[in-house]
Amino acid sequence: QVQLVESGGGLVQPGGSLRLSCAASGRIFSINNMGWYRQAPGKQRELVASITNSGSTNYADSVKGRFTISRDNAKNTVYLQMNSLKPEDTAVYYCNADLFRGGIGIIDSLKTYAYWGPGTQVTVSS
Repeated sequence: QVQLVESGGGLVQPGGSLRLSCAASGRIFSINNMGWYRQAPGKQRELVASITNSGSTNYADSVKGRFTISRDNAKNTVYLQMNSLKPEDTAVYYCNADLFRGGIGIIDSLKTYAYWGPGTQVTVSS
């Protein structure tokens, strides 16, 4: 009923930049928080950045000053601009959305649901 699809991952040299996008589609009434997580081999999934529907942001200490999260509520899309990339940023990046299900003007229930995208690989290497 709801799908999240990430794009924009790839291979980049240290110091380079990438921009990730994640579009949510399907039976969506409204989206609360959206976020980006990442998981490196052998490590737990960790929060990279999140953004509320009013635009308040939160970042992991390791990416502050280098990454910027933003969203387009009209397109149900969240972005992650990643600058000054480091080898330790190498991971699979996952998009997350916390949302109310429903259609235009119709909400299915007051319960929110969390959805994840399939992930996109980011590799920082020379």
